[in-house]
Amino acid sequence: MACTVEFIEFLCETLRPLGEVRSRKMMGDYVIYVNEKCVITACDNIAYAKKLPCIADLMAEAETGYPYQGAKEAYILDFTDTRKVLRVIGILWDNLPFPKSKKR
Repeated sequence: MACTVEFIEFLCETLRPLGEVRSRKMMGDYVIYVNEKCVITACDNIAYAKKLPCIADLMAEAETGYPYQGAKEAYILDFTDTRKVLRVIGILWDNLPFPKSKKR
């Protein structure tokens, strides 16, 4: 089951306080960018964040899962706690690289 448009719009709207937010459809699911860094993979109406040491303490109680077959284990974001989500995504943003430019 792919993500619904409403779910993606909800994620993007929730993340707007962090800056420019956009989504990109990829093979039926989505990735969410904040200020041009990919911070969330959304699959089956579940938001996943990379499992990085910089957010390990904040996400210690979080569920984990695999966004798609062959993916690395990721944290599942609980959007009922918006303040925590914004904090986690802000920290992730500070620690993730910008995507590499595709050479044509």
